[in-house]
Amino acid sequence: MIIRKRLAAGACALLAALALGVTPANAADGPSKDSPKVELVLDVSGSMRATDIDGQSRMTAAKEAFNEVIDGTPESVRLGIRTLGASYAGEDKALGCRDSQQLYRVGKVDRADAKEAVSKLQPTGWTPIGLALRGADQDLGTDGGSRRIVLITDGEDSCGLPDPCDVARELAAKGTHLTIDTLGLASDDKTREQLSCIAEATGGTYTTVHHRKDLASRIKQLVKRADTPVETPKAVSGTEECRTAPEIGAGIWTDRETFAQHRVYKVKVKPGQELRVAASVGADRPVDRDYGVLVRAMGENGQELVRGSDAGSGRTDVMASGLRYPVAEDDNDKAPRTVCLEVSNSFSAPASVKRDPGLPVELAVDVVKGPDDPSDLAAFGLGRGWVLLLVLGLTGLLAGLLFGWLARWRIAVWREN
Repeated sequence: MIIRKRLAAGACALLAALALGVTPANAADGPSKDSPKVELVLDVSGSMRATDIDGQSRMTAAKEAFNEVIDGTPESVRLGIRTLGASYAGEDKALGCRDSQQLYRVGKVDRADAKEAVSKLQPTGWTPIGLALRGADQDLGTDGGSRRIVLITDGEDSCGLPDPCDVARELAAKGTHLTIDTLGLASDDKTREQLSCIAEATGGTYTTVHHRKDLASRIKQLVKRADTPVETPKAVSGTEECRTAPEIGAGIWTDRETFAQHRVYKVKVKPGQELRVAASVGADRPVDRDYGVLVRAMGENGQELVRGSDAGSGRTDVMASGLRYPVAEDDNDKAPRTVCLEVSNSFSAPASVKRDPGLPVELAVDVVKGPDDPSDLAAFGLGRGWVLLLVLGLTGLLAGLLFGWLARWRIAVWREN
């Protein structure tokens, strides 16, 4: 009797939930809201009719690759599909450059529905890549989980505005940890340059693809990569001086700084601990050939404690440097010390290059147990390096003396003979 009553109560509750449009918790078997999200952005412009991928059209190769990707998408990944150039076949550029729609909503994949939507695509119109990237960013939302866009196209943007590289920098500057990977089905210089620029702006990758199997394999690899747990960088805005700098702790942090700007952050380090910092500045736009990155640890009074720097010349995607700073044990004072971290760069660029948003900065900060004798580590300065220079100098001097003695000995032997 009691069991019958419970079953009746459960049935009533289920009917009530269905009547209200509510799904019981255990029936919602889709990915959680913190699961990774990936949106595939596919170029469906007229140029995708070209038949240069394994004897078939680029569009056919892309469709077949998408079917494989849909079948292989992990259950824990929320997948979506957006198109560009799929609807308008006319000559009106204004209309053609607004042609981007979400084909399949980001969420749990219904494989049959997704494949059916892809099967109806036909090469049609223009190539508004910048517009499609903005749309994909909105499709992914900000409800948690990593966010990745995979752009597949056979050419550069044909609309001009918004510029895809500027859009990629704009999206990266929002601090929502969006990664854009690009795949090019054509390998001309202009396409390669633009797709590389888009990827570099967000820490993504660029790949040129010539075969259908490679296309499917690379997209599946990127979708599965989104499912790999990684620490999501936290956005922070450094200031020009330590007094007003934000406090950060162990973790990965992202910021932006313009050419030759200084950004300062605060970190608390207890006596007996060691601060370890790696800072990188990305060159996500054309820059002049000589550049450098400087990382300094300073006291609150502005006194430099230690520094790390690196410099280069020529083409680069990123420049990085780091430092370590141990705080000695102090039995009389256990209070944490405030260390001010300053990250600066000596990048410059031609006047035609945009300054905003600033160059992407990433800080990896860790605080660990310090060495037994911090003075041993501090002696090297980890940037001052005078002990190492002294050792190298003495080694060179001894080698020179030895070489000179051997040379004289050989001359003496030659004269005796």
